[in-house]
Amino acid sequence: MPTPAPDLLDELLRTYGPCGEEGAVRDVVRRELEPLADEVHVDPAGNLVALVHGTDRSAPAVRVAAHLDELSMIVKRVEPDGTLRVDSLGVMYPGNFGLGPVAVLGRHRTLTGVLTLGSEHTTPESARIWQTKPDAGDQAMDWTHVYVFTGCTADDLAAAGVHPGTRVCVHADKRGLTRFGDFVGSYFLDDRAALTTLVLAARLLREDGGRPPGDVYLVATTSEEMGGIGAAYASRTLPGDLTVALDVGPAEAEYQVTVDGGPVVAYADDAVVYDRALADALVDLGGELGLDPQTAVWRSFDSDASQAMASGQAARAALLSLPTLSTHGYEVLHTGTVNRTARLLAAFLARPVPPVSG
Repeated sequence: MPTPAPDLLDELLRTYGPCGEEGAVRDVVRRELEPLADEVHVDPAGNLVALVHGTDRSAPAVRVAAHLDELSMIVKRVEPDGTLRVDSLGVMYPGNFGLGPVAVLGRHRTLTGVLTLGSEHTTPESARIWQTKPDAGDQAMDWTHVYVFTGCTADDLAAAGVHPGTRVCVHADKRGLTRFGDFVGSYFLDDRAALTTLVLAARLLREDGGRPPGDVYLVATTSEEMGGIGAAYASRTLPGDLTVALDVGPAEAEYQVTVDGGPVVAYADDAVVYDRALADALVDLGGELGLDPQTAVWRSFDSDASQAMASGQAARAALLSLPTLSTHGYEVLHTGTVNRTARLLAAFLARPVPPVSG
Protein backbone atom coordinates (compact mmCIF):
# COMPACT_ATOMS: atom_id res chain seq x y z
CA MET A 1 0.00 0.00 0.00
CA PRO A 2 1.40 3.44 -0.86
CA THR A 3 2.02 5.70 2.08
CA PRO A 4 2.06 9.49 2.11
CA ALA A 5 5.60 10.75 1.86
CA PRO A 6 6.28 12.79 5.00
CA ASP A 7 8.25 15.09 2.73
CA LEU A 8 5.08 15.93 0.79
CA LEU A 9 3.14 17.04 3.85
CA ASP A 10 6.14 18.98 5.12
CA GLU A 11 6.59 20.66 1.72
CA LEU A 12 2.93 21.66 1.63
CA LEU A 13 3.11 23.05 5.15
CA ARG A 14 6.09 25.24 4.30
CA THR A 15 4.51 26.62 1.11
CA TYR A 16 2.61 29.90 1.37
CA GLY A 17 -1.02 29.79 0.22
CA PRO A 18 -3.17 32.64 1.53
CA CYS A 19 -6.72 33.07 0.27
CA GLY A 20 -6.69 34.20 -3.35
CA GLU A 21 -2.97 33.46 -3.79
CA GLU A 22 -2.82 29.66 -3.60
CA GLY A 23 -0.73 29.14 -6.75
CA ALA A 24 2.43 27.83 -5.07
CA VAL A 25 0.48 25.18 -3.13
CA ARG A 26 -1.52 24.31 -6.24
CA ASP A 27 1.71 23.67 -8.16
CA VAL A 28 2.86 21.12 -5.55
CA VAL A 29 -0.49 19.30 -5.62
CA ARG A 30 -0.56 19.35 -9.41
CA ARG A 31 2.88 17.71 -9.57
CA GLU A 32 1.57 14.87 -7.39
CA LEU A 33 -1.80 14.36 -9.09
CA GLU A 34 -0.79 14.63 -12.75
CA PRO A 35 0.66 11.07 -12.90
CA LEU A 36 -2.51 9.71 -11.26
CA ALA A 37 -5.19 11.48 -13.30
CA ASP A 38 -6.39 11.29 -16.89
CA GLU A 39 -6.86 15.03 -17.23
CA VAL A 40 -5.68 17.97 -15.11
CA HIS A 41 -6.54 21.64 -15.50
CA VAL A 42 -6.92 24.86 -13.52
CA ASP A 43 -10.40 26.37 -13.74
CA PRO A 44 -11.28 30.10 -13.81
CA ALA A 45 -11.69 30.13 -10.00
CA GLY A 46 -8.12 28.88 -9.56
CA ASN A 47 -9.14 25.38 -8.52
CA LEU A 48 -6.93 22.49 -9.57
CA VAL A 49 -9.17 19.82 -11.13
CA ALA A 50 -7.83 16.29 -11.67
CA LEU A 51 -10.20 13.90 -13.46
CA VAL A 52 -10.02 10.13 -13.05
CA HIS A 53 -12.30 8.47 -15.61
CA GLY A 54 -14.69 5.80 -14.37
CA THR A 55 -15.56 2.48 -15.95
CA ASP A 56 -19.28 3.22 -16.36
CA ARG A 57 -20.09 6.35 -18.31
CA SER A 58 -23.65 6.28 -16.94
CA ALA A 59 -22.54 6.19 -13.29
CA PRO A 60 -22.81 9.42 -11.27
CA ALA A 61 -19.73 11.63 -11.12
CA VAL A 62 -18.27 12.56 -7.74
CA ARG A 63 -16.40 15.74 -6.81
CA VAL A 64 -13.92 15.50 -3.92
CA ALA A 65 -12.71 18.83 -2.53
CA ALA A 66 -9.77 19.68 -0.27
CA HIS A 67 -8.79 23.31 0.04
CA LEU A 68 -5.50 24.93 -0.91
CA ASP A 69 -5.75 28.09 1.16
CA GLU A 70 -4.54 28.75 4.67
CA LEU A 71 -5.52 31.17 7.40
CA SER A 72 -3.54 34.34 6.83
CA MET A 73 -3.56 38.12 7.14
CA ILE A 74 -4.13 41.02 4.79
CA VAL A 75 -2.65 44.52 4.94
CA LYS A 76 -5.28 47.08 5.89
CA ARG A 77 -2.96 50.07 5.74
CA VAL A 78 0.69 51.04 5.55
CA GLU A 79 1.63 53.52 8.26
CA PRO A 80 4.03 56.43 7.52
CA ASP A 81 6.69 54.79 9.72
CA GLY A 82 6.63 51.58 7.63
CA THR A 83 4.63 49.45 10.04
CA LEU A 84 1.65 47.50 8.73
CA ARG A 85 -1.80 47.24 10.22
CA VAL A 86 -3.34 43.91 9.28
CA ASP A 87 -6.61 42.03 9.53
CA SER A 88 -7.36 38.33 9.19
CA LEU A 89 -8.33 36.27 6.15
CA GLY A 90 -10.46 33.54 7.66
CA VAL A 91 -11.47 33.05 11.28
CA MET A 92 -8.30 33.53 13.28
CA TYR A 93 -6.92 35.83 15.96
CA PRO A 94 -3.36 36.90 16.78
CA GLY A 95 -3.22 34.34 19.56
CA ASN A 96 -3.91 31.48 17.12
CA PHE A 97 -0.45 31.76 15.61
CA GLY A 98 1.30 33.84 18.21
CA LEU A 99 3.52 36.85 17.80
CA GLY A 100 6.62 36.38 15.69
CA PRO A 101 7.98 36.33 12.14
CA VAL A 102 5.70 36.76 9.15
CA ALA A 103 6.19 36.81 5.39
CA VAL A 104 4.84 39.88 3.62
CA LEU A 105 4.04 38.78 0.05
CA GLY A 106 4.71 41.97 -1.88
CA ARG A 107 3.99 42.05 -5.60
CA HIS A 108 7.70 42.45 -6.41
CA ARG A 109 9.41 41.00 -3.36
CA THR A 110 8.61 38.95 -0.28
CA LEU A 111 9.71 40.67 2.91
CA THR A 112 10.11 39.43 6.46
CA GLY A 113 8.38 41.26 9.29
CA VAL A 114 7.40 40.57 12.89
CA LEU A 115 3.84 40.49 14.17
CA THR A 116 4.08 42.28 17.50
CA LEU A 117 1.96 43.64 20.31
CA GLY A 118 4.72 45.69 21.89
CA SER A 119 6.65 45.63 25.15
CA GLU A 120 5.20 44.01 28.24
CA HIS A 121 7.12 46.53 30.34
CA THR A 122 4.65 49.35 29.74
CA THR A 123 2.08 51.37 31.65
CA PRO A 124 -1.42 52.75 30.91
CA GLU A 125 0.31 55.32 28.72
CA SER A 126 0.65 52.50 26.14
CA ALA A 127 -3.09 51.93 26.11
CA ARG A 128 -3.12 49.43 23.23
CA ILE A 129 -0.77 47.10 25.12
CA TRP A 130 -2.23 47.81 28.56
CA GLN A 131 -5.70 46.71 27.42
CA THR A 132 -4.50 43.12 26.90
CA LYS A 133 -2.73 42.64 30.25
CA PRO A 134 -4.52 40.24 32.61
CA ASP A 135 -3.85 42.61 35.54
CA ALA A 136 -5.08 45.62 33.58
CA GLY A 137 -7.72 45.79 30.82
CA ASP A 138 -7.89 41.99 30.46
CA GLN A 139 -9.11 42.23 26.87
CA ALA A 140 -8.55 39.39 24.43
CA MET A 141 -5.84 40.38 21.98
CA ASP A 142 -7.31 41.19 18.59
CA TRP A 143 -6.14 42.78 15.34
CA THR A 144 -6.52 46.32 16.67
CA HIS A 145 -3.83 45.58 19.26
CA VAL A 146 -1.08 44.23 17.00
CA TYR A 147 0.92 45.43 14.02
CA VAL A 148 3.68 44.17 11.73
CA PHE A 149 7.10 45.72 12.23
CA THR A 150 8.95 45.59 8.90
CA GLY A 151 12.11 47.62 9.51
CA CYS A 152 11.37 49.31 6.17
CA THR A 153 10.33 52.78 5.20
CA ALA A 154 7.00 53.38 3.53
CA ASP A 155 8.90 54.02 0.28
CA ASP A 156 10.77 50.70 0.64
CA LEU A 157 7.46 48.91 1.07
CA ALA A 158 5.96 50.62 -1.96
CA ALA A 159 8.97 49.56 -4.05
CA ALA A 160 8.46 45.96 -2.93
CA GLY A 161 4.80 46.16 -3.96
CA VAL A 162 3.35 46.18 -0.45
CA HIS A 163 0.05 48.05 -0.11
CA PRO A 164 -3.47 47.52 1.27
CA GLY A 165 -4.53 44.08 0.05
CA THR A 166 -1.08 42.51 0.31
CA ARG A 167 -1.20 39.07 1.94
CA VAL A 168 0.81 38.31 5.07
CA CYS A 169 1.54 34.72 6.17
CA VAL A 170 3.12 33.02 9.14
CA HIS A 171 6.81 32.81 8.21
CA ALA A 172 8.33 29.57 6.90
CA ASP A 173 10.61 29.51 9.96
CA LYS A 174 7.55 28.66 12.08
CA ARG A 175 6.14 26.02 9.71
CA GLY A 176 6.82 22.35 9.10
CA LEU A 177 6.13 19.15 11.02
CA THR A 178 7.04 18.52 14.63
CA ARG A 179 7.06 14.79 15.33
CA PHE A 180 6.50 13.47 18.85
CA GLY A 181 5.53 9.92 19.75
CA ASP A 182 2.50 8.85 17.71
CA PHE A 183 1.63 12.41 16.74
CA VAL A 184 2.67 15.28 14.50
CA GLY A 185 2.05 18.97 14.98
CA SER A 186 2.13 22.05 12.80
CA TYR A 187 0.28 25.15 11.76
CA PHE A 188 -1.85 24.63 8.61
CA LEU A 189 -2.57 20.93 8.87
CA ASP A 190 -5.88 22.53 7.90
CA ASP A 191 -5.94 21.78 5.06
CA ARG A 192 -2.49 20.52 3.99
CA ALA A 193 -3.10 17.16 5.72
CA ALA A 194 -6.32 16.83 3.72
CA LEU A 195 -4.48 17.64 0.47
CA THR A 196 -1.96 14.91 1.33
CA THR A 197 -4.91 12.59 1.99
CA LEU A 198 -6.36 13.48 -1.41
CA VAL A 199 -3.11 12.53 -3.15
CA LEU A 200 -2.81 9.26 -1.23
CA ALA A 201 -6.44 8.36 -1.99
CA ALA A 202 -5.74 8.95 -5.68
CA ARG A 203 -2.79 6.56 -5.47
CA LEU A 204 -4.89 3.94 -3.72
CA LEU A 205 -7.73 4.36 -6.20
CA ARG A 206 -5.39 3.75 -9.13
CA GLU A 207 -3.51 0.81 -7.59
CA ASP A 208 -3.00 -2.00 -10.11
CA GLY A 209 -4.83 -0.01 -12.76
CA GLY A 210 -8.02 0.30 -10.71
CA ARG A 211 -10.84 2.60 -11.78
CA PRO A 212 -13.87 4.03 -9.97
CA PRO A 213 -17.38 3.25 -11.33
CA GLY A 214 -18.09 6.88 -12.27
CA ASP A 215 -15.85 9.81 -13.08
CA VAL A 216 -14.10 11.28 -10.05
CA TYR A 217 -13.05 14.92 -9.98
CA LEU A 218 -10.33 15.56 -7.39
CA VAL A 219 -10.54 19.29 -6.74
CA ALA A 220 -7.98 21.32 -4.79
CA THR A 221 -10.06 24.38 -4.05
CA THR A 222 -9.45 28.08 -3.47
CA SER A 223 -10.68 30.42 -0.73
CA GLU A 224 -12.43 27.88 1.48
CA GLU A 225 -11.57 29.96 4.53
CA MET A 226 -13.44 32.91 2.99
CA GLY A 227 -16.70 31.06 2.30
CA GLY A 228 -15.95 28.04 0.11
CA ILE A 229 -15.70 30.16 -3.03
CA GLY A 230 -13.70 27.71 -5.15
CA ALA A 231 -15.76 24.68 -4.18
CA ALA A 232 -19.02 26.45 -4.96
CA TYR A 233 -17.73 27.31 -8.43
CA ALA A 234 -16.46 23.77 -9.05
CA SER A 235 -19.73 22.25 -7.84
CA ARG A 236 -21.65 24.47 -10.25
CA THR A 237 -19.47 23.86 -13.29
CA LEU A 238 -18.32 20.22 -12.99
CA PRO A 239 -20.58 17.23 -13.73
CA GLY A 240 -22.38 15.44 -10.94
CA ASP A 241 -24.63 16.29 -8.01
CA LEU A 242 -22.37 15.19 -5.16
CA THR A 243 -19.54 17.11 -3.46
CA VAL A 244 -17.47 15.33 -0.81
CA ALA A 245 -15.18 17.52 1.30
CA LEU A 246 -11.97 16.53 3.03
CA ASP A 247 -11.11 18.70 5.99
CA VAL A 248 -9.91 18.66 9.56
CA GLY A 249 -12.38 18.19 12.41
CA PRO A 250 -12.06 19.25 16.07
CA ALA A 251 -11.02 16.39 18.35
CA GLU A 252 -12.86 17.61 21.43
CA ALA A 253 -14.93 16.03 24.21
CA GLU A 254 -17.82 18.25 23.12
CA TYR A 255 -18.15 16.07 20.01
CA GLN A 256 -16.96 12.77 21.53
CA VAL A 257 -14.15 12.76 18.95
CA THR A 258 -10.63 11.66 19.87
CA VAL A 259 -7.45 12.65 18.05
CA ASP A 260 -6.18 9.04 17.92
CA GLY A 261 -9.49 7.61 16.68
CA GLY A 262 -10.60 6.81 13.16
CA PRO A 263 -11.78 9.18 10.42
CA VAL A 264 -14.78 11.33 11.35
CA VAL A 265 -17.96 11.20 9.27
CA ALA A 266 -19.97 14.37 9.75
CA TYR A 267 -23.75 14.29 9.84
CA ALA A 268 -24.28 18.05 10.14
CA ASP A 269 -22.51 21.38 10.60
CA ASP A 270 -23.56 25.02 10.83
CA ALA A 271 -24.48 25.18 7.14
CA VAL A 272 -26.33 21.93 6.32
CA VAL A 273 -27.40 18.49 7.38
CA TYR A 274 -25.22 16.19 5.29
CA ASP A 275 -26.72 13.49 3.07
CA ARG A 276 -27.75 10.67 5.40
CA ALA A 277 -27.28 7.84 2.87
CA LEU A 278 -23.74 8.99 2.08
CA ALA A 279 -22.78 9.45 5.72
CA ASP A 280 -24.18 6.03 6.64
CA ALA A 281 -22.31 4.43 3.73
CA LEU A 282 -19.03 5.99 4.89
CA VAL A 283 -19.56 4.79 8.46
CA ASP A 284 -20.44 1.25 7.35
CA LEU A 285 -17.49 1.08 4.99
CA GLY A 286 -15.13 2.37 7.65
CA GLY A 287 -16.35 -0.39 9.93
CA GLU A 288 -15.80 -3.03 7.24
CA LEU A 289 -12.23 -1.81 6.79
CA GLY A 290 -11.53 -1.86 10.53
CA LEU A 291 -10.88 1.90 10.60
CA ASP A 292 -13.04 2.62 13.68
CA PRO A 293 -14.87 5.57 12.12
CA GLN A 294 -16.17 8.30 14.39
CA THR A 295 -19.31 10.37 13.82
CA ALA A 296 -19.96 14.00 14.65
CA VAL A 297 -22.30 16.94 14.41
CA TRP A 298 -19.99 19.93 14.04
CA ARG A 299 -20.78 23.40 15.30
CA SER A 300 -18.90 26.65 14.63
CA PHE A 301 -17.84 24.83 11.45
CA ASP A 302 -18.63 24.47 7.77
CA SER A 303 -16.84 22.91 4.80
CA ASP A 304 -16.39 23.14 1.06
CA ALA A 305 -19.20 20.62 0.65
CA SER A 306 -21.69 22.20 3.03
CA GLN A 307 -21.07 25.69 1.67
CA ALA A 308 -21.57 24.42 -1.89
CA MET A 309 -24.82 22.70 -0.89
CA ALA A 310 -26.06 25.69 1.13
CA SER A 311 -25.53 27.97 -1.87
CA GLY A 312 -27.46 25.62 -4.15
CA GLN A 313 -24.43 24.46 -6.15
CA ALA A 314 -24.50 20.83 -4.94
CA ALA A 315 -27.56 18.64 -4.46
CA ARG A 316 -25.79 16.21 -2.11
CA ALA A 317 -22.89 16.74 0.27
CA ALA A 318 -20.66 14.63 2.50
CA LEU A 319 -17.77 15.48 4.78
CA LEU A 320 -14.90 13.25 5.83
CA SER A 321 -12.83 14.87 8.59
CA LEU A 322 -9.37 14.16 9.94
CA PRO A 323 -9.61 14.32 13.76
CA THR A 324 -7.37 17.20 14.81
CA LEU A 325 -6.44 18.87 18.06
CA SER A 326 -6.31 22.68 18.27
CA THR A 327 -7.95 23.42 14.91
CA HIS A 328 -7.07 26.87 13.55
CA GLY A 329 -4.08 26.91 15.89
CA TYR A 330 -0.98 24.74 16.29
CA GLU A 331 -2.73 21.60 15.11
CA VAL A 332 -2.01 17.99 16.07
CA LEU A 333 -2.74 14.75 14.18
CA HIS A 334 -2.14 11.10 14.94
CA THR A 335 0.46 9.68 12.55
CA GLY A 336 -2.06 7.13 11.22
CA THR A 337 -4.83 9.62 10.45
CA VAL A 338 -3.91 10.54 6.87
CA ASN A 339 -3.49 6.89 5.88
CA ARG A 340 -6.76 5.79 7.52
CA THR A 341 -8.75 8.62 5.98
CA ALA A 342 -7.28 8.02 2.53
CA ARG A 343 -8.16 4.33 2.72
CA LEU A 344 -11.76 5.14 3.56
CA LEU A 345 -12.08 7.75 0.81
CA ALA A 346 -10.51 5.51 -1.84
CA ALA A 347 -12.78 2.60 -0.89
CA PHE A 348 -15.83 4.88 -1.01
CA LEU A 349 -14.92 6.15 -4.47
CA ALA A 350 -14.34 2.59 -5.70
CA ARG A 351 -17.99 1.68 -5.03
CA PRO A 352 -21.22 2.93 -6.65
CA VAL A 353 -22.66 6.11 -5.14
CA PRO A 354 -25.41 5.23 -2.64
CA PRO A 355 -28.85 6.31 -3.83
CA VAL A 356 -30.73 9.13 -2.16
CA SER A 357 -32.48 7.86 0.95
CA GLY A 358 -36.25 8.29 1.19
